[in-house]
Parts: sequence; C-alpha cells; structure tokens
Amino acid sequence: MKEKVLLISPQPFFQWRGSPIRVSFNVTALAELGYQVDLLTLPIGEKKEIAGVNIIRVANPFGLCDIPIGPSAAKLFFDFLILLKGIRLCLKNRYDVIHGIEEAGFIGAVLARLTGARIVFEKHSDPSSYKKGMFKNLILRCYAGIERLSVKMSDAVICTGPGLVRQVEDMDTSTRVFHVFDIPSSLVESQVQKVAAVREKLRRTDKDVFVTFVGSFASYQGVDLMFAAIPLVAEQCSQARFLIIGGSEAEIAAQKEHFRKLGLEGQVSFLGKIAPDVLSDYLRASDILLSPRKSGVNSPLKILDYMKAGRPIVATDISSNRLVLDESNAILANPVPGDVANAISSLVQDRNMRQKIGKVNHGLYKDKYNFGHYRELLASCYASVLDQEYQFKIAKDSIRGKSLLPQLAARIVRAGSVSLQSALMLLSEFRFDSYTFNLLASGIVI
Repeated sequence: MKEKVLLISPQPFFQWRGSPIRVSFNVTALAELGYQVDLLTLPIGEKKEIAGVNIIRVANPFGLCDIPIGPSAAKLFFDFLILLKGIRLCLKNRYDVIHGIEEAGFIGAVLARLTGARIVFEKHSDPSSYKKGMFKNLILRCYAGIERLSVKMSDAVICTGPGLVRQVEDMDTSTRVFHVFDIPSSLVESQVQKVAAVREKLRRTDKDVFVTFVGSFASYQGVDLMFAAIPLVAEQCSQARFLIIGGSEAEIAAQKEHFRKLGLEGQVSFLGKIAPDVLSDYLRASDILLSPRKSGVNSPLKILDYMKAGRPIVATDISSNRLVLDESNAILANPVPGDVANAISSLVQDRNMRQKIGKVNHGLYKDKYNFGHYRELLASCYASVLDQEYQFKIAKDSIRGKSLLPQLAARIVRAGSVSLQSALMLLSEFRFDSYTFNLLASGIVI
C-alpha cells in the first residue's frame, strides 16, 4: 500500500515565485517516488494539475486574488483555514507523513502530534532578511520563535541552502537537517527555434549584447544597484541592451520614466513577468545574466535558471551569491554601482570569456542542479523519516493505548543507573501520547 503524504503549502499555488515553484517540484517528485500525495494549499493562483497529486484548496470567502509575501491579516486568516481543513483531512485519512512549508511547519507539527504521523518541516527563508517596518518586523520575530518550536517538534527539517542549514543547526536541536538545494524553476528545456525568435524580436542591431535581470523589485534584490549601474555601462558600451524581467506595473512605469529622463529608454526594455516554462528561451537568448542581490542567506533561485541557460553571470560578491557562484562561473563585483558596471562592461566586450563561463555553468546544471538529483535528495529525507521502525512501532502502539514506554522507563529506573528525570530525557525522542507522559512524569508506573 502506498504511504500517504499531506503536504501543506500556505502560499498561492501556482505562482511564478520561489516557494510555489519548489512545492510543485516536491509533490511531483513524491508522486514519482510512489507516495500518495495530497497538497493542501490556498485558493489563489494558477490552476495546475500534477499527475498523481490531489490538490485541495481552502475556502476563499472574501474572494481574494492575491496576498503579499510576508505577514498579513489575509495570511493569518488563511493559515487558520488551513489548520481547520488539515484537521478534517487527518480525521479522514491516516497520513504517514505531514510535510509543512514555512509557517505551515508548525501547523503540520500540531497535526502530526494529534495523529501520530511523521513531520517534515521545510524552511525556505530567513525571517530576519525581511525588513518591513516596526510592526511587521515584530511579527517576523514572533514567527522566528514559532519556527524554532517547529524545528524541535519535527522528525526532519529540509533547508534550501547551506545558510539555512546552519541556522537550524545553531538552534541546538537533535532534529536531523537535510539540504535539498534549489533547482531551475522550470523542467522545460529551451528550444533553438524559440530562442532565435526571441532574440530576433528584441534586437535592434546585430551588435546588441543582451544583459538580462530576472526578479522582483524588492530591496534585497539589489535592483537600485543595478539601475544605478546601467547609465555607467551605457557610457562604456553602447551595444549593451538591458532586459528587465519582473516587477509590478507601477514599478515598471516609474523606472521607464526614470530612464526616459536619462535618455536611455532605447537601451532598457521592461518585459514584465514571464512564466518559467517560457523564461528559459529568454535566458538562452541573452548574453549576460545579472544577480545584483544585496542581502539574504539563501542563494537566489534565478542563479539556477541562469546556469541551466548556459550563460555567464555577473553577481554581487556577497555570501548568498557565493553559495553557488565563484570566480570560475561568474564575474563577482563589490555591491557598488561602479564595480557592478565595470564587471558587466568587461563581459560585454569579451565574447570568449562569455562562452567560457557559460559552458562551466551549463556543466554544473547537468551534473548537479537538476530534477533527478533533487528527487534523490528528497527520497533520502523521506527514507530517513520513515525508516525508524522501532520508534515508529512505539508511536503506533502508544496511540492505540498499548504503549511500551512505561515499562521501558520503569526498567531503566529500577536498574538504578539513572533517575526518573534522566529516563524521561532518554525517551524524549520517542513519540507517545500525553496520558503516558503524565504517568511517567508522576512516577505512577514506577
């Protein structure tokens, strides 16, 4: 019989951004590995069907079409609906694993404790990297505390980057941590004819060198740094054409006006948001790709898309970029406009260097940052969580009222080698019901 998994994602599904993309990969991989998968998510986002996955959405009584990234009243409301729906699903189905994304890790941990399921918590971000004002920062600090509790209640934690792995390890918990790194945002490969069509559509002269940025206009992305560097590049390299993918309509309008005043509207094109399955053609049609990020502990997802495209990268020399980049596969620059402009200009003027760096990046994608490897890492995590037969048997027996733990604790204490408190600490790694815990704590079973 297939093992059942409830994966809880408190983000819109599907949307073109990091967490929903990764959730899509998670459920696809789990279904391919033979698990029976239910995905509990928000009633917002593009309708997406995935073979072998049952997508369940909570209600949308206010008819919301989107919610912002980060804490909000709408997010809290949907989290409450997810908890209620999760309880109903767990009463109906006996899940072997509950897999919670971000704040749903705590929801999943609560449901797992109620049902005896194993719990996997997946951490995508660092709450301290978001600076949104006093009130939201206070909420984020509260979330950081809930996150620590989620980690301690979990059987395994999945982190998307080594920086996040270190954060979890610093929490001084025995919970095992797995680094399941990000991969490119689409499994679709670019096609030669489509790439040529994109380039033909965008070019103005045969000498154009396309310099492309993908991402939101959030401050941590470093778009202000990039926009400040563009006029400096234009002074040195008239053939440089900047393609900006992402941003809201209002943000794009403001920047268009800015570059119009500078007389550079012909060298900067704003393409808006492009779906991941189409994005690969645009990246492959580019000559240079940009990651001007200023902060964060996780590597930008866009870098993996850049690697897949086999194109050279100019990036700021900060820790999050260096998680996957070094001098062999990128031109790294200090996060100041002049240095970023010089790095871009050097690649614009050196075709051979562009080809050399691009080849290294595509090799990394083929050898490591691909869906097959991602699926193997996820399988390893699940195998570890489910392959704890002795602990799992005790948990099952405990739920059925046949717990072996009282007898085990009694034997430890009666042997005279440890105190009751030490016996309880020894057994704290096991999952058991609150009634058994109360018996142990009061010493009745001794």
